[in-house]
Parts: sequence; structure tokens; C-alpha cells
Amino acid sequence: MQSIKNRPVRWRIWLVAFIILIAIGTVAFILFAPKISAPSGDNPKVAIKPVIKPTSISSNVLFTGNIYWGRYINDWSMASPLKYAYPFSRLNEFNRDQYNAWISGLECPVVSGINMTSAEEDNTLTFNCSPEYLSEAAKWFTAVTLANNHTDNQGIDGFTETKQQLKTAGIQYFGHYDPRVIDDVCEVISLPVSVINDDKSVTKGNLPVAMCGYHGVFRIPTPESVAVMEKYSKYMPVIAMPHMGAEYKSAPDQLKIDFYHSLIDGGADMVLGDHPHWIQNTESYNGHLIVYSMGNFIFDQQDTAEVVRSAAINVVMKTGDNDTTLLSKWLALGETCAVFKDDCLKQAEDQGLTKLQINYQFGVVGSNDSDKIVKPATVDQQNSILQRLNWQSTINGLRSPYSSL
Repeated sequence: MQSIKNRPVRWRIWLVAFIILIAIGTVAFILFAPKISAPSGDNPKVAIKPVIKPTSISSNVLFTGNIYWGRYINDWSMASPLKYAYPFSRLNEFNRDQYNAWISGLECPVVSGINMTSAEEDNTLTFNCSPEYLSEAAKWFTAVTLANNHTDNQGIDGFTETKQQLKTAGIQYFGHYDPRVIDDVCEVISLPVSVINDDKSVTKGNLPVAMCGYHGVFRIPTPESVAVMEKYSKYMPVIAMPHMGAEYKSAPDQLKIDFYHSLIDGGADMVLGDHPHWIQNTESYNGHLIVYSMGNFIFDQQDTAEVVRSAAINVVMKTGDNDTTLLSKWLALGETCAVFKDDCLKQAEDQGLTKLQINYQFGVVGSNDSDKIVKPATVDQQNSILQRLNWQSTINGLRSPYSSL
């Protein structure tokens, strides 16, 4: 009977002990748990990470003469232990890592399964560049123009495959072999840039730039195709790369001069031309740079001193006084522009973006691909290239925002 009476007492003792343990645990948690600061501006211990904002951007770009790895270049490559890396094996001597981008003209379709001999290509002037070289080419070239007289050598299907092969390799492209295809004249590319931020750090980014290719070997592109540039020039830089004129001449004819002038009048910031396989002179037209022909950069012509040299144009683009918010929006848009037929121009219009203030500086990087491989020009070769370009006179005629490096 005694034990039964004591049961309620024991129950109460256990309950009191349990409550005491809970109280002790709560006090311990409050005293020893890690302190979590509330995200309030009133707490001086809270470290708020500042938002990094871009203050300016710059891009160091090299525009080269035509590139091509078919015909005899393919023969030389297959005879070399370097194989598909051979045509590009001395490009490191141009200090590629100091440039944000290289842009060139690819003067051949890139189609798989084409087995033409060099003699057949030579006799028919029907070109093809094997896709096997693309993985190496992509290490050097950011974008290429397809607006020339050889990218249709394997037909429409070959042209379509060429674009697909370039896309797979990660090389951007623009232009069309038929100048009547107005929609393909200009394409917005993502131009790699260096971004200088307000904390003095330098990061990588991409800027939308309109690249416009004009093929004029067989017919002069129409005024309608030139007018395409105007809508782009309201928002972004526009660079025209025409391919036309008589071959193996040291200067352009009047027809070519007039058309290149019309490209500047139509909205291009600069004109960088090709096709003659020789370097031709340059000109300052209304304060803008026109290069009538940069010559061969990677090509298999070897018979004269004229065809083995070229003048790559070094273009440094730097923003002037621009709002950081505007810069941020352009850089965000630039991330989406590497896809062919993107809607970057429409997005710029829809967002109400205004054109960035950009300064342009120009220089010349001479090259020579004699002895079957391209390499930097010697001092004497560089001087002769500058003389042919009439470079100093042209530089003296440039007007702001265009100047010499």
C-alpha cells in the first residue's frame, strides 16, 4: 500500500527533473551557440560585399588578310609531322595572347568528304578546306567573313555545312557569297573585351559589334545592301570587310574606291578590304580608315614577294565616358550575340540602349608566308609594307575618334 501511494510523488519528481533539463539546455544554447548577425545596416559587424561595376572596356583586335588551308597548304601539312597544326605553327610569334580577338576572311568552303587533288583545285579554282583543321584554327581565330568568291565552291549545301562546321568549332562567322542575300550582309558578333571595373580589377566580357561582309568580285553590291549598316550604326560599332577588285594590283580602281567610300557613308566605322592577294594602299576618307587590301595571311601562293606578304590591321577599341549602367547592359547583351542570326540588334532597340562612346586606334602588323609558313615580317619587310599602305599619310588624315596606336 505504501509503494502505491508514492507513485504520484515519483511522477512529479521525474517531471520536475525533465523541466529543469530543458531549461538548462535552452540557457546553454543561448550562451554558446554561434552568433548570427541580422542583415541590418544597424549592425556594424555585418560585411556587405560591394557590387563591382564596369567603368570602361577595351578590345585589342587583329584583322588579318585571307586565310586558306586547302590545295598545296594541305600537301605541306600532310608532309609535316605537325599535320593539321602545321599552317598555324608559327602564329605564336604574333603574340596571340595580347589580343582579345583575331578576325579574318576564310576563302574556302569547309566540307567533309571532298577528295580533290591540289592539281584539280588549281586547274578548276574550286576550293575546299578540310574540317580537320578547324580545331587548330579555332585556337587563333574568333570570327571569319564568308563573303567571297570561293565559299560557294561546293554548292549551297557546302556553304550550309561550312557554317555548321564553324559553329561546331566555336568560330563565329558573317557574310554571304551572294551579295543579293541582304539579310546575311551584317551579323552581330560577340567581340571579346577586357572589362575594367571600379575596384581596379580586370575581367573578361563580350561586346556586341556588327560585322558586315560584302562580296563584290562578280557584281557590285547594291545600295540596298549598303543601307543595311545604318540600322546597326545607330547602336553599335560597325566594321565592313569587303572582298572585291582586280587581283595582283598595287592600287584599287575607281569603281572599288567609290564603293568603299559608300561603305563609310553608309555607317561603317572602318573598311578593311581583301581579294587582290597583294597589299594595296590605305586612305583616310572623311576621317575614317579604309584599307583597300590586306593581302594574303595564310595562303599557298608562293611565286612572288607580293603574294607572300600581308598587312594585318591592329585595332584597339576603348570606351570613353560612359555610364556604368549602360556598360553593364551592353556587356550583358554581348553574352548572347555569338549565335548566328541572333536578335541582338532588336534587343538593343527594345531596351532603348544608346551607342557607347568608343575611341579607335590603328596599327599595322606585317607578315610573310614565304617558305610555306606564315610568320612575322622582318624589319625591312615591315617598312616596305607601311610604304605600300601609305600608312603615315593615312594616319595623319584620321579624325576623332580615330587615331594611330
